Amino acid sequence: MKTIKYLMMGALMIGFSTQANAQDGTAADVAAVKQMISSKPADFDKQMKNYYKKNKKNVANLLAFAKAFYAAKDTANARTFANYTLAASKNKNAEAFIMLGDIQALGDNGGEAASYYTQARYADPKNPEAYFKYANVYRKISPSEAISVLEELRAQRPDVAVDAIAGRIYYLANDFEKALEYYNKADMTKMEDSDLSDYAMSAFFKQQNQKSLEIAQYGLTRKPRSAAFNRLAFFNSTDLKEYDQALKYADALFNQSDSAKFSYFDYTYYGNAYNGAKQSDKAIEMYEKALAQPDMDNKDKRAGIIEQITEAYLNKDDFENAIKYHKEYIATVEKPTANDLAKLGQLHTQKAGTLEGDAQKEELKNADVAYEDLQNRYENAIEYATFMRARVNSYQDPDQKLGLALPFYQKLEEMIAPKETKDKADNARLIEAYRYMISYYYVAKDDKAKATEFAHKLLKIDPENDIAKQVLGVK
Repeated sequence: MKTIKYLMMGALMIGFSTQANAQDGTAADVAAVKQMISSKPADFDKQMKNYYKKNKKNVANLLAFAKAFYAAKDTANARTFANYTLAASKNKNAEAFIMLGDIQALGDNGGEAASYYTQARYADPKNPEAYFKYANVYRKISPSEAISVLEELRAQRPDVAVDAIAGRIYYLANDFEKALEYYNKADMTKMEDSDLSDYAMSAFFKQQNQKSLEIAQYGLTRKPRSAAFNRLAFFNSTDLKEYDQALKYADALFNQSDSAKFSYFDYTYYGNAYNGAKQSDKAIEMYEKALAQPDMDNKDKRAGIIEQITEAYLNKDDFENAIKYHKEYIATVEKPTANDLAKLGQLHTQKAGTLEGDAQKEELKNADVAYEDLQNRYENAIEYATFMRARVNSYQDPDQKLGLALPFYQKLEEMIAPKETKDKADNARLIEAYRYMISYYYVAKDDKAKATEFAHKLLKIDPENDIAKQVLGVK
């Protein structure tokens, strides 16, 4: 375990009073020892022996000596004088135990550190620092054990705000649901800025965007130039589809925040906000910046942003570029889904709708190729792909003279008709197939017998179908 995880909660103790016997002391001996530690005279060890003999029953001074050594990073002497303090106090000095725990923590010995913090709790059950530091040791090993110790502190000291620290412990353990549970109990106005940020992040991770936004907005009343709070306000506003508000927070993050560093995620959200605000060109600009960031080191992350560019071009009805970027997305993502491949066919079909003549037919052929790729790569999508191929081929051959769609509608019938149970989609596809084949045989091929055959089939699943009735002469 890293030393920092044991010591980081020292800052939590700001605002708590220390014990009377734990004061640094104002005696001349304390001042002299601090000066000696700083100057390191040649007879340092001899002088310290004299100061120990003189103060061996003075708990406050012995502890002050230990603190001075610890501050100077002389852990050997700090340990020695912490133990002297315990001997003088008959093992009843919590701060000496805490110092011994901190020394163990510096050596990444979490078990020994926890043992000393436990002894500190026994020495002074009302000392908050002992509970906090023990909980910090256990936050990754067993968050529940850490919280149980904080609950003991609550019983001993009802005046101490425990819930925010419990929330922090669960946040650091990536248990955001539990973190929220405890943060929700705490008084937000009394939280440290770091806890407010973690509180807002926990809500964001649990997709409680409105709550996360409100916490971040409160944080901004304290620190208007905070990158963390502006970022969270920006992200949550975007997810809540409050795009104009999101863009204001984005501007605050990028242009009015202190010490802000940006990642691909920031630029991606900026693009999302612009996209939502129908400012497609600016969205594309931000997505391109996201792709250029040093932390853009994952194929699927990259693919996701490329697909966002596809959507931005779609917002402009720029189907040519939408197709270009969607193809790049398919080539980049680890494994494109059936929906990804189907979307390419849809984009080609949409583009075809903006064209005429041979250019339109060429684009419909591209759609057909996309759906063919879909049926070849995903067995469970064969029926859908066949249906879409039937449609795009019928669009290429509107007067049905070439019968381009016929083999696909025939195949569709073969797949759907034998099903014992058919849903609405099955029936809708069969109806479309039968209508095509009635029209093809009746008009294009002048084969009324064949048209009649399919008219009978159509009436079985759609008894009120006008086309089938006309072919059969049914009123």
